[in-house]
Amino acid sequence: MSTWVLVRGLAREHEHWGDFPARLRAAMSPCQVLTPDLPGNGLRYRETSPTRIQAMADALARELEDSGHRPPYHVIALSLGAMVAVSWAQRHPDALSRMVLINTSMRPFNPFYRRLRPGVWPALIGAAVPGRTAEQRERAILAVTSNDARARALALPTWAHAARSRPVTGANLVRQLWAAARFTAPRGAPTVPTLILASTQDRLASVQCSRTLAARWHCPIVEHPTAGHDLPLDAGDWVVSEVARWIQA
Repeated sequence: MSTWVLVRGLAREHEHWGDFPARLRAAMSPCQVLTPDLPGNGLRYRETSPTRIQAMADALARELEDSGHRPPYHVIALSLGAMVAVSWAQRHPDALSRMVLINTSMRPFNPFYRRLRPGVWPALIGAAVPGRTAEQRERAILAVTSNDARARALALPTWAHAARSRPVTGANLVRQLWAAARFTAPRGAPTVPTLILASTQDRLASVQCSRTLAARWHCPIVEHPTAGHDLPLDAGDWVVSEVARWIQA
């Protein structure tokens, strides 16, 4: 039975996947779908986030093996989580059977103004202002990462609950940002089979980041025409169908 590992991005956790794991499980059955948290996020929110992506990858690998889940794994990773997946594949290629990278951006292929589009800076800074409620912060984040009003409305209560129950500290947020900012992807393609999924209308990171990565690594890329940065939230069934199509091909 295959094991799918889902890895979220900056200051995000397992609850932010919503019903996507269930959709993936139904499509890929029989399989198990795991949603581990990175240090500093989710169930590990009391831990200190590493300042290097490589250390995040090592922590993730240790958690999976300590919990009895043995490689190889199929990995679906979003944004910063995709950096973790790439580092994992680079350091331990035999641990991964395949990986799907969603709306990611990495040095040396992408300049900073494409990796985090300047137009969203005010909204993100506003979300981090002290004194804002969990609902206000998560609503601001959803406004930047999702293009689907219905998906945003359905996700907000769950996301706000996660923010209240397992808050990411300001220090850990900075540490994760620092890790993402200085991570450098290998210039050569990973040996692990890789699919890149991207949102043409991503307002957080330019779709050009995914296009450049796919061109440099000679990886297949598929773009969704309307979804936002959080592609599994806005178009979860589409993600599942594209992953299944890639595996079958």
